[in-house]
Amino acid sequence: MYRKITNELVKWKKSEYRKPLILQGARQVGKTYILMEFAKEHYDNIIYINFENENARKPFEESIEPQVLIPKLSGISKKSITKGRTLIFLDEIQLCPPALTSLKYFNEFANDYHVIVAGSLLGVAVNHETYSFPVGKVNMMTLYPMDFEEFLIATHNPEFEPKFVEKIRNCFDTNKPMESVYHSILLEKYRQYLVVGGLPECVAKYIETQNYELIRATQNEILTSYLNDMSKYNSKNEIQKTRLTYNSITTQLAKKNTRFQYKLVKSGGRASELENAIEWLVLSGVVSRVYGLDTIKKPLEGYKNIDSFKIFISDVGLLCAKYNILANDVLYSADTLSDFKGGMTENYVCNQLVSIGHICYTWQSEGVAEIDYVIQARDGSIIPIEVKSADNSKAKSLGVYMQKFKPEYAVKVSTNNFGFENNIKTIPLYAVFCL
Repeated sequence: MYRKITNELVKWKKSEYRKPLILQGARQVGKTYILMEFAKEHYDNIIYINFENENARKPFEESIEPQVLIPKLSGISKKSITKGRTLIFLDEIQLCPPALTSLKYFNEFANDYHVIVAGSLLGVAVNHETYSFPVGKVNMMTLYPMDFEEFLIATHNPEFEPKFVEKIRNCFDTNKPMESVYHSILLEKYRQYLVVGGLPECVAKYIETQNYELIRATQNEILTSYLNDMSKYNSKNEIQKTRLTYNSITTQLAKKNTRFQYKLVKSGGRASELENAIEWLVLSGVVSRVYGLDTIKKPLEGYKNIDSFKIFISDVGLLCAKYNILANDVLYSADTLSDFKGGMTENYVCNQLVSIGHICYTWQSEGVAEIDYVIQARDGSIIPIEVKSADNSKAKSLGVYMQKFKPEYAVKVSTNNFGFENNIKTIPLYAVFCL
């Protein structure tokens, strides 16, 4: 399946400033698959080392110097290692701290060799005192679940469907409405994506079977593996708090105010008690944290309120599975979802924005107005985004924001078709990836 990060991997391979690359991402987002496919297409051969095998760790435990490691890796794999033509791929690197440290020496003394490492819980692991992170000596990328654009490409049926991505991008650029028949089809595909999500195994199962029960079973297995990680890669006194926090997110998103509340995790819950659990979830990549802004000024990061934030599940399909929402209730927009629909839609939009590289914030005006997302565009302009789960035409919060901060334009995301009026750019939910 096509993944946009492949283009970035090719740029990395060709860059004269290339360093050893760390590919981060939550478990099951497809790191190993995409790197193996990239290696097959762009290298003569690949040296694949998986540190889940204890024997694979021994060479790095004995030495972290490239001139010692390269002959050993060649011997273990029974393959020659050629500068620039062989990819050395070290998987699950969080299990072998010396291998992470070795990247510094590859950069300084053997940078002609192409090295990529991947790890599902690397963010958690490097915070552990046994790790020496090679600061400044590596390039870094993050792989997220497939966004809606990648989902459309993967599920495209060339016999019956036009090239939807091209149509969406054209409407986005021109602000012209999508043809009504295609608008309806794309909203249906958007609802399918809410159920399936963007984890490659689930998307593959959807393409193969169209069976939502099988997809849900796969999602539940992945959720179980996440919970197991919370026990395996966490301190004993944090395990229960991390699980409680993760399990509370669906409850939080069902509230009218989706801002994170410690008291909804446990009675009397406080920041001092739960902040480490939240940090673990963020570093592991299974959630995204969106901070509120005290005011709208550049740089946005300088005006975030660290005590006010929202938390979203990293994949909207897992969110639906976690909340045990029936597929048909989402596919047919059942009224029973009214309390949860807003939070689910916010979660989806957050996933899309994060996957295309945006740092998301939110803004609230003392009970008068709330903007779901504030992002900084590529040209530096600050763009407010209001999210609606249906075709609600009111945008009162955007009006308050625009009057106060005078943005170049604002964005409203809903089930409505494309348009531009009163300095508000309206885009359908299926076009968020264009932002």
